[in-house]
Amino acid sequence: MTMVTPAGGSTQSIAQIRDLRRLVQAGPVKVVGIHGRKAELPCTVAGLLDQILKNLQAGKAVTIVAEPQQLTTQRAANLLGVSRPFMVRLLEEGKLPFHMVGSHRRVHLKDVLAYRKRRDRERHSAINRMARMELAAGTYDKVILPEGAEER
Repeated sequence: MTMVTPAGGSTQSIAQIRDLRRLVQAGPVKVVGIHGRKAELPCTVAGLLDQILKNLQAGKAVTIVAEPQQLTTQRAANLLGVSRPFMVRLLEEGKLPFHMVGSHRRVHLKDVLAYRKRRDRERHSAINRMARMELAAGTYDKVILPEGAEER
């Protein structure tokens, strides 16, 4: 695990991060190594660098953790923020693909990340739908007390 924190928030370091992010966003990113040797960063690496710089620019710490491509049910559950039994239930219900390694279930990281993205999108959609319904009913910013309750 590697953790990177904003460089003290000095005006100079903030400007360097901002300028570097602009360069990364401008197009193909090339690095120059020892003896002037040049190499272009693959799009996935440049995208990752952009995300790191974006978070550093916002004053956030960034942690990079190498994950194996195949996860145990416990590690997949941790990534989703659920219990291992709940994770196993998701697998058994067919909500996430898995394969067996001996008698153990394994899940591909890409499938867990896709499920998490889909789940989060559905949650946001549901919250937005509820807010729209409350706005339409005129109850969004009103407190409705249960029958028999007294307002203080």
